[in-house]
Amino acid sequence: MKIVSTFVLTASQRKLIMEACPGADLVDPTQVPERKAKSMFDSEVMAPHLHDCDVMLTYTIPKDLIARAPRLKWLHCMAAGLDYVLRTGMFDDSPIVLTNTSGAQASMIGEYILMAMLAYSHRYHASIRAQTRREWIGLGYYFGNADSLRGKVAGMIGYGPIAREAARLAQAFGMEVMALKRDPNAHADPRFGFPGVGDPQGRIPSRWFGPDQRAEIVGLSDFIVVTLPLTPQTRNFLGAREFAAAKPTACLVNVGRGEVIDQDALIDALNNKRLAAAALDVMVPEPLPPDHPLWNMEQVILTPHSSGPSVSYQEDCCRVFAENLRRFANGQQLLNVVDAKRGY
Repeated sequence: MKIVSTFVLTASQRKLIMEACPGADLVDPTQVPERKAKSMFDSEVMAPHLHDCDVMLTYTIPKDLIARAPRLKWLHCMAAGLDYVLRTGMFDDSPIVLTNTSGAQASMIGEYILMAMLAYSHRYHASIRAQTRREWIGLGYYFGNADSLRGKVAGMIGYGPIAREAARLAQAFGMEVMALKRDPNAHADPRFGFPGVGDPQGRIPSRWFGPDQRAEIVGLSDFIVVTLPLTPQTRNFLGAREFAAAKPTACLVNVGRGEVIDQDALIDALNNKRLAAAALDVMVPEPLPPDHPLWNMEQVILTPHSSGPSVSYQEDCCRVFAENLRRFANGQQLLNVVDAKRGY
């Protein structure tokens, strides 16, 4: 079996992969001396090895992949959200199995969600803004605005591995968790998960909601946590109708995709105090232009799609790949198989 990685593997990552499939021919950019990768996202560097590869591990998809890799049976992407891959239509009718690294980023992004909720509750965002102005905020502001997470409701819009880890952490802070998912009767999540991370059996939520009940869960939530993938069904999933149902004290946290929210409706809700605050790791477009109104909104926390990356990101993703490689080599069902028609 020939495995092609389009990014340079560390010694520990190579060891993980080779232990999962002893005897495999594992090739990465270090073995293509005639070409040099521009970055980990440069998939073209491995072009000479695509014609006879069986398995591919990559961040980005080379152009004309199917024609250039006729033996390819399985493609593993080093990301959870693959809307950027699926919109090409390349996998609509392809026999190639496509998997993602859902679950690998659960701890990092789950912590980001808790960080955002804590920052808003403790008014840390206001303190940071005041620091840049060298302004001392009087204690009266905090007596009148700061609050605890204990007793608050986190409404998870989407309940995949990331939301499940955020739910586990939120529960430890004394929060109530509610969840919305495509099938609210299917509580368990069969995707990859590290031991002790998340809520794989779906035991934490006190209530479950379906897509048609999104205004209801929004109205009950102190924190509206959006982790949805981008699909035709989730585009503008939350808009003016849902924000009109929100508590005026609620904070929205979005780590899914910017297009899942009607951003103009969100800005309008914030400006008209139908929603108190927002923490956005994703937005439209990315990056935001310098004159975009979100930059200057005091009640908004913006981060540059950075909730997932970490020093252990690639290692964690390789652990997901290695687990699937064991399954692939033994003819077992893979985890995290992406359905091109469903969109995730």
